[in-house]
Amino acid sequence: MGKTGTTTWIKIKNRKGKTRLVPGKYQQYKKPGPNQKYTSDGKRRRRIARSPKSVLGVKQ
Repeated sequence: MGKTGTTTWIKIKNRKGKTRLVPGKYQQYKKPGPNQKYTSDGKRRRRIARSPKSVLGVKQ
């Protein structure tokens, strides 16, 4: 386990225009929900590309 406070939080714009915070390692991609978890050939999908314009930057 890491030290307390080592996570860099990134602001992300939601579909409805609100902002939320995600850990820095999820800045470039997002984890799929239950309906998008598997590809058509049955493999597990681990990440989905995030739109670059939805990333607002580091929390101030």
